Amino acid sequence: MELLVSPSSVEEARSALAADIIDVKKPSEGSLGANFPWVIHAIKELSDKPVSAAIGGDYAFLPGGGASQAAYGAASAGADYVKVGLKFDGADRAAELIEAVAKAVHWQYPEKTVVIAAYADYERMGTISPLEMAPLVTENGADVAMIDTGIKDGKSLFDFMDESVLGEFTDLNRSLKQKTALAGSLKFEDLEPPLRCINPEIIGVRGMVCGGGDRSSVIREELVEKAMSLLK
Repeated sequence: MELLVSPSSVEEARSALAADIIDVKKPSEGSLGANFPWVIHAIKELSDKPVSAAIGGDYAFLPGGGASQAAYGAASAGADYVKVGLKFDGADRAAELIEAVAKAVHWQYPEKTVVIAAYADYERMGTISPLEMAPLVTENGADVAMIDTGIKDGKSLFDFMDESVLGEFTDLNRSLKQKTALAGSLKFEDLEPPLRCINPEIIGVRGMVCGGGDRSSVIREELVEKAMSLLK
């Protein structure tokens, strides 16, 4: 399992460099809020670690001027992983947006990775479920299927989906030859045994490695190192 840590600034990113993947986002703009392209570029310059960038996740159905333009911009700014969340319902619309985002990135950056996120709390959000989203990922040119929580109110991934459902999601992705990423207000005690048993390829965190476990606080280097030691 690889640890993805989500700093909101270049300064925070310096404290996250022990992670496997540095994920650039702007938490004040939502669960997958997009940061500025110059911030993506500056964080990419810090080290040779892969950089992920959310593109303003929580996307309504805007495959053209919204999602695909943002995806291309993030890839051009240096992101190795480009991540979008689906904040709407309907498999046909999800397929159209996934295809648009994947084409926008792979059109000129075929080596880069496109991550599609659905939400564990999809029922209260009225959005597509992760299990409905998963088969649409590689079918429409993307690479990683992710589950996150959409409403950041202190409830975690495990408040909405238990280990068996998350295991089913991960197994489905493996059968489809695509990777799994899991996130959503995770805590240190979630790392093992539950997440180690589920064994997704990527685990995404922010609040876990911030002071006091508050995602609006600042990432602490020693907490990133603690999370890495528990995963390895």
